[in-house]
Amino acid sequence: MAASPGSLRRAGNEEFRRGQYGPAAALYTRALELLETSGEAAAEERSVLLANRAACHLKDGACSLCVADCSSALDLVPFGIKPLLRRAAAYESLERYQLAYVDYKTALQVDCSIQAAHDGVNRMTKALLEKDGVNWRQKLPPIPTVPISAQTRWSVPSAGSPGANTPPATAQQGEPEQTAAGTERARTLREEGNELVKKGNHKKAVEKYSESLKLNQECATYTNRALCYLTLKQYKEAVQDCTEALRLDPNNVKAFYRRAQALKELKDYKSSIADIKSLLKTEPKNTAALRLLQELQSLG
Repeated sequence: MAASPGSLRRAGNEEFRRGQYGPAAALYTRALELLETSGEAAAEERSVLLANRAACHLKDGACSLCVADCSSALDLVPFGIKPLLRRAAAYESLERYQLAYVDYKTALQVDCSIQAAHDGVNRMTKALLEKDGVNWRQKLPPIPTVPISAQTRWSVPSAGSPGANTPPATAQQGEPEQTAAGTERARTLREEGNELVKKGNHKKAVEKYSESLKLNQECATYTNRALCYLTLKQYKEAVQDCTEALRLDPNNVKAFYRRAQALKELKDYKSSIADIKSLLKTEPKNTAALRLLQELQSLG
């Protein structure tokens, strides 16, 4: 049976939830190809798919592709909140602060309650003031006026209502936008955590990584926090974080190694050996893993 655009979109959403942004984007592309021929009738569905694919590009750091998809989505359905916020976040990453400011401001006209847009406006105001001085507003491109019809149109869906516009990350209205705008903040927090690890302050680093993970679930942040938990002898927490990391990246070497270390401390030698064997499938010559395997076999 041939896949329908709807089933491809749902499959894409599922991949997105698992952190598989490349495969998700490919599924959205296939759905868009099927809809190409349906013209105007499918404008709204095509707009949603483009905005979803843009979210994948944003997660993967492909900001120019994100901008292109959001612009196409907005051509089909003007003043869509998700494409506006995702394009703003992409412009911000590309340091095109004027265009990001315009998009964040436009989003606030559509829905003044979006915290991510308020935060974005504040960041852009600061950046533009530094870049262009006190007259920065005079250099801005025009901010479009959002018609009342668009404002009411977007305030209809309730917080948890599933439907065609359900974003790929979760069914909660507003969360992916904050994720999109918060990606940069999450990265900063992770880097702050890394600096604290270098200084040997693992407890404080855990706090930074935890804050970062609230904004964006990154595999590296989980494995970094797991390392802190190992140092702090919180082995169960280390196992949990490595398991989360492996959910996002099933072949992650650090996650396998650190989970094996934690399981060894918890005296679950069998599971620890299984993790090391999984790691060695990816990196057969990993000396640290081979050493740990020898140690485990002598214990088990």
